[in-house]
Order: sequence, then C-alpha cells, then structure tokens
Amino acid sequence: MKEIKSNPEENTKKTQSSLKRIGNFIKEARLSREQSVEELASDLKIGSHQLKAIEEGNEEELPEKVFVKAMVRRISQKLKLDTEFIMNEFETEKQEIKIEEIVEEVAKKTNKTRQSQVLSPVGFWIFILISGLLGLFASSLILNLFSDSSQNQTPKQEIIKKTK
Repeated sequence: MKEIKSNPEENTKKTQSSLKRIGNFIKEARLSREQSVEELASDLKIGSHQLKAIEEGNEEELPEKVFVKAMVRRISQKLKLDTEFIMNEFETEKQEIKIEEIVEEVAKKTNKTRQSQVLSPVGFWIFILISGLLGLFASSLILNLFSDSSQNQTPKQEIIKKTK
C-alpha cells in the first residue's frame, strides 16, 4: 500500500490560493469601479497595506483569519460583489484543509495498524507459550495431589482386618 504523506507547504499553498482568488475578485471589482487601494481602504476604515495584502493573497501581512473574513465581507459588500460566493471561497479552503487532515489521520492509523499486525503474531505465540506453561504447571499440581492422596489411602481389606 502506498504511504500517503501530507505536506504542510501544500496546505499553505491551498490556503494562499483561495485567498489569492478572493483577492483577485476584489481587485478586479475595485479596478472596474476605478477606485484606488487608498480610496477603498479609507472608505472601509482599514489599512491600505491590509487591502493590498488581501488582493495579493499575502497571509503573512494579515491578522487572524476571523478578522480577514470580516474585512473581506465588508469589502465585498462595499464593492457590491456576491458576498455569499466570496465567503464560500473561504469554506472551500476549510474543506481542503480538512481533507488534508483526514488523509494525515488515516495515514497515522494505517501505520498503527501495521505496527499492531507486526506485533500480533509475536503476542499470539507468547500467549500460547504462557498458556502451555500454566497448563503444565496446573496438571503437575493435580497429578501430585492425586498421587499423594492415593498413597495415603489404605485398601478396604486392610481397614476391614484392622476393625476385627
């Protein structure tokens, strides 16, 4: 079976690519309305550097995703874009990350299963060996008990002679 590995750089690329797609929508809408970055940022009361970072899909220059989503929502509403479509791009990003997490989790569980399958035959043989030793020990104890009790018993004829 082919081992599946999750690459964190790929997750980052997918995240950036969805933010870049969103940024491209915003930039095209802004340019079609002949607004500068500074004008739109001023209208929205956000930093022009943040608006540029959103348009370029540059996550490193942006605050946490919650704030980015709020900014994108406000920008798309101001530019009269399909806000629901734009926000669904973020949801697509979440699904991509979840898929990567699921693949990584499945790979981990597969590795654990393989390890347990390797240990399983060894554990089975150890169980058989211990069971056999316990069986021998128990049977030798039982045999000793019966042999001691049979040696201590006197035959019926001797008991009858002694009583007469």
